[in-house]
Amino acid sequence: QVQLVESGGGSVQAGGSLRLSCAASGRTFSSYTMGWFRQAPGKEREFVAAIRRTGSTYYAESVKERFTISRDNAKNTVFLQMNSLKSEDTAVYYCAADSTLMLVDLRVAGRYDYWGQGTQVTVSS
Repeated sequence: QVQLVESGGGSVQAGGSLRLSCAASGRTFSSYTMGWFRQAPGKEREFVAAIRRTGSTYYAESVKERFTISRDNAKNTVFLQMNSLKSEDTAVYYCAADSTLMLVDLRVAGRYDYWGQGTQVTVSS
């Protein structure tokens, strides 16, 4: 069982930055694929970024060159650095984890076994 706790959300003006953190419990964090998803009101949950245990990273087209996912295995934490924020980035951001994801599945929310409670990000224009 893995428990995930997100933090770092808040309100920011367009063009600003935020850094989200997701702290994970468990001794096998380094073996998990970690993902960030987001869900805006009235919309489906969508993939934002993922990082595999190898350190390979993957991004949605809409956030490439603006967001950076990273992990600190010593601290059981994954981060999402968000720069040049836009109003369309407003959403609840969720951290997710899974130990058995195949590459083809890491953008699919339903493939992740563990989820955090979410943190709100609001970008005003």
